[in-house]
Amino acid sequence: MLSLRTRFTVLLVISVILVLVIAAFVTAQLLRRPSEAMFDRALAEKAELAFLLLRADPSAAETMHIQILGKPEESRIDRQRTDNLQNEGRRQGYTANVVVLKSFNKHRQDMAVELGGARWAYLDFPGPGPFPYLPLAAYLALVAIGMAGVSIYVSNVMMRPLRILDETIAKIRPDGIIPELPETGPMEVRTTAKTINRLATRLNAAVSSRMRMIAAAGHDMRTPMTRMRLRAEFVGDGDDRQSWLKDLDELDHIADSAIRLVREEVSPAAREQVPLDAILRSVAEEVRETDLPVEEGSIMQASVKGAPFALKRAVRNLVVNAATHGQGAHISLSSTGTDAVLTIMDSGPGIPQNLLDRVFEPFFRVDQARRQLVPGAGLGLAISREIIENHGGTITIVNRPEGGLLQTVCLPLCIEIQD
Repeated sequence: MLSLRTRFTVLLVISVILVLVIAAFVTAQLLRRPSEAMFDRALAEKAELAFLLLRADPSAAETMHIQILGKPEESRIDRQRTDNLQNEGRRQGYTANVVVLKSFNKHRQDMAVELGGARWAYLDFPGPGPFPYLPLAAYLALVAIGMAGVSIYVSNVMMRPLRILDETIAKIRPDGIIPELPETGPMEVRTTAKTINRLATRLNAAVSSRMRMIAAAGHDMRTPMTRMRLRAEFVGDGDDRQSWLKDLDELDHIADSAIRLVREEVSPAAREQVPLDAILRSVAEEVRETDLPVEEGSIMQASVKGAPFALKRAVRNLVVNAATHGQGAHISLSSTGTDAVLTIMDSGPGIPQNLLDRVFEPFFRVDQARRQLVPGAGLGLAISREIIENHGGTITIVNRPEGGLLQTVCLPLCIEIQD
């Protein structure tokens, strides 16, 4: 889709071209050659004047360098032009007998006027001449190029504030922080930059405040949970004690997940070359040790640039999610030449189509009743997506036609070696 600046420029250029076309038509009408009738009238008038002058003063022919010869040959006479010229002369009341001679020069008219006594005066007059199409076209083309340049400059100036918006959106970091714009340039640009900077300051402050609030809530929850855990130890050995400890473990898991989510959003780790295949195999082995089924498919060697512990946490969350909720995970790693592609398939019940867009929301559970059939805080996918996007990658989750989910992660390759 064309940008607004491009469309505005094209509109200006088309407007200029239309104006030039109209101007060219008007110019052609103003500078067009005279009609044949007007030209014949002028020739008939000149022939009559020459006839009257030379009849009254034959010696004037020598002075005016006019040839006086005999009657022209019939083959030299242009009958159609002669008839037109004589008809025009008769309409004007002229008495001269004039004929038009054929000429190899199309821009000149040769005539012969009868003076009497087998004497004919041979005259030549310039023709109408060609219409100056080439100079006019060159002039209009020069004007069009100049106006197109002016149109492009004007559109750039007028669209600059909107271009700043587009550039600002493109510069938003994965953590949602909007960079500050330089407040320089024309007044409109400065005003736009100031407005965006004020908006960015408020949004950044709001995001940071919410992150601090979540982290503080997670930390503050741990103190009363520790006291509750100590009290639960003095409860009898029956089902009540186990229920208390299970609920406390769940609360502790939620608090720990919330703190991790905040850390991933506001504290990006240092980047290094990470062997993604080694991380995937390590995660698969760790998950199998917890008695969760994980199958390894084709895993090629691929390295990405990132934080190893964060990437391992993201991959572990996805594999555990598939192995826990999807009755087992099948993992594979391939490459498109520029990206490493990690796929995680399961054979579980899948997710209703209307809820797929919400799976990455923090604390979201597919089970609307929030039954704790499987322990979890609902933050694993949110944390994984945050880590992957911070590494310049993407993650998608779709339902497989044969049942279960397909999780696909794409990360930019740093180096790739095929077996």
